[in-house]
Amino acid sequence: MTENTATENVKLIVFQLLDKEYAIPVQQVRAIEKVQHITRVPKTESFVKGVINLRGVVLPIIDLQKRFGIGKILLNDSTRIIIVVLENMEVGLLVDAANDVLDITKDMIEPQPEVVDSIKEEYISGVAKINKRLLILINLEQVLSPLK
Repeated sequence: MTENTATENVKLIVFQLLDKEYAIPVQQVRAIEKVQHITRVPKTESFVKGVINLRGVVLPIIDLQKRFGIGKILLNDSTRIIIVVLENMEVGLLVDAANDVLDITKDMIEPQPEVVDSIKEEYISGVAKINKRLLILINLEQVLSPLK
């Protein structure tokens, strides 16, 4: 992101893991898909659920709950795969639900608190308080680092 004024807008995709809301900058998101058949891949990290074939492109799928060490996703009608792009790498993030898209200003983003549940702090780039909602902003580079 560019270093501009504090009033610069940031567009976020908001999604849910368990009872918490998380967010990723919209420019890192390529698509949000319903869950389809995920093919398990042997000898991968435990949080890698497998791969999917999305319109001819094979994508690894990460169970974000498992990656964060807070459980594992139980598939249901609201489960979604958020396709993210980082340095020409496309990955699907399995989430409990994709809630909405929000515009916030950069000055609404605060550094992460010392402890945000049990999620490792390197996975979090900050938090944003919007009305009564608390959004945890994800650091995709750290979340995807073992896949690079």
